[in-house]
Amino acid sequence: MKVLAAMSGGVDSAVAAAFAAEAGHDVTGVHLALARNPQTHRTGARGCCTKEDAHDARRAADVIGIPFYVWDMAERFHEDVIEDFVAEYAAGRTPNPCLRCNEKIKFTAVLDRARALGFDAVVTGHHARLSTVDGVPTLRRSVDFGKDQSYVLAVCTSEQLRHAMFPLGGITKDEVRQQAADRGLAVADKPDSHDICFVSDGDTAGFLRRALGERSGEIVDAASGEVVGEHDGAYAFTVGQRKGLKIGRPAADGKPRYVLDIEPVSNTVHIGPADALDVTEVRAERPVWTDGVQPSFPVRAQVQLRAHGEPMDATVSLDGDQVVATLDSPARGVAAGQALVVYRPDAAGDVVLGSATIMRSGQPALH
Repeated sequence: MKVLAAMSGGVDSAVAAAFAAEAGHDVTGVHLALARNPQTHRTGARGCCTKEDAHDARRAADVIGIPFYVWDMAERFHEDVIEDFVAEYAAGRTPNPCLRCNEKIKFTAVLDRARALGFDAVVTGHHARLSTVDGVPTLRRSVDFGKDQSYVLAVCTSEQLRHAMFPLGGITKDEVRQQAADRGLAVADKPDSHDICFVSDGDTAGFLRRALGERSGEIVDAASGEVVGEHDGAYAFTVGQRKGLKIGRPAADGKPRYVLDIEPVSNTVHIGPADALDVTEVRAERPVWTDGVQPSFPVRAQVQLRAHGEPMDATVSLDGDQVVATLDSPARGVAAGQALVVYRPDAAGDVVLGSATIMRSGQPALH
């Protein structure tokens, strides 16, 4: 097959490209330039998309022996990822920009261009397993659960997955690094990226403040309705947050307080005790089913509610066009804007059934 390898400059995408080439595919490497102003990208290895990453990707392509290009996706990235990120926080939700980048950039913009240029598939270094039989994709967790990225891929449609390749899902991250070293790839020991790539200094609250401006508001105790503090912008908070609340005095019970809810219209942050964060029902909208067919509901499954969250047993059903997960045990700190990803556990590894976007649910009830 004619394959386009998306090369970020990290070890995972380099090894994925090498695997594709060694499997006999006609591989071309491409690095995505995502910053309008490259000088705003951080240097060093704190996050992805640094200036050094393009050079690392090019060097890896040279070692593998494949053609290499840089595609300018800065405007599309700004519109579909950065502006969405800012708008979601302004609306009181907590977005996942990596998930949005996969959905809008890597498996829409890049895949569309690749297909138009005659490529059959896009290969990436995501840690997930993917197989397609008779045009029906099956997306599974990686064998390395700690590095599994099926959560941020679950937003992809069946058509997108039919033209995707994830060669690393069957090996661990340690094995990926060893494979890179065996091939003489200089990125073998390069640290993983963790931070949001477009927040150059790692200060997400400061980034949002510059984008949205300061807007003071009240911090309110959800139980009493009493104003207990002020903030400079509700967008700087997320459900479940404990630090940085700037509460003027300790709670009457002496226990820590957490963000329970963010009300963007009134610019109010509601806080309360930890147990008020517990929910047993999660509602989500805009579902995407991995194999392109809506499952027969209700189903017993496991759900994951954030990128690094633990799987939770649940009964999943539909209520109109909403996906409803009724959890066997309470989940704490569920944030609107994150993805609800539904997995079917089986002997061969958890299968992704689909995903949906967690909705704003009102302020949690206090116990």
